[in-house]
Amino acid sequence: MTEPRLKEDLNKVIEELEEKCKEHPKSVMAHHHLALVYRKAGRANDAIKELKTCIEIDDQSVDSYINLGAIFFELGKLDESLEANKKALLYATNPAQAHTNIGLIMAQKGDLDQAIDAYTKAVSHDPKLTIAWINLASVQIAVENFPEALTAAQKAIEIDPDFPMAHNNLAVAYFYNNKFADAKKEIAKAQELGYTVDPNFIAAVENEV
Repeated sequence: MTEPRLKEDLNKVIEELEEKCKEHPKSVMAHHHLALVYRKAGRANDAIKELKTCIEIDDQSVDSYINLGAIFFELGKLDESLEANKKALLYATNPAQAHTNIGLIMAQKGDLDQAIDAYTKAVSHDPKLTIAWINLASVQIAVENFPEALTAAQKAIEIDPDFPMAHNNLAVAYFYNNKFADAKKEIAKAQELGYTVDPNFIAAVENEV
């Protein structure tokens, strides 16, 4: 679909959802759907406004907090994103996604110990959350906890063997655990799945094999 056509279609959906929100001003679902489409259309401020309306209607709307946090993160407003995800933690039946988001925020802030803590909590609540294991592996590598990084990266592959980034992270974890042949094999798998592996990392592995 061409960009002008996509924009036209989005505007049509927005008009329909705006009308629905006028008809059902207390509907969290209506405002939430509108927020998601606003976000897709690049209208972040309008999306934030609708999500805040959702929260005014229902202050325990976990999805609204999660999506609000995601938009703030995209805008680089890390403190606001952290606050929204902490709110989600208060009401979520399964807080794994909120913990994962907090891990991303803390990693972005440079607080890697807190990021590890958040990702560890995420996988304790949802052991099959692949992205949390992938991110946990990345941060463990950054703090030079190489055996722990390898365990996390292997777990991600067990859950989703076709996740390109997981194979890249496993390659890196193997490298730092001095398993160079395994690292080379995982690089090839990541590339086969469409992942662009850092050329400098490829060269480093080649020098060791």
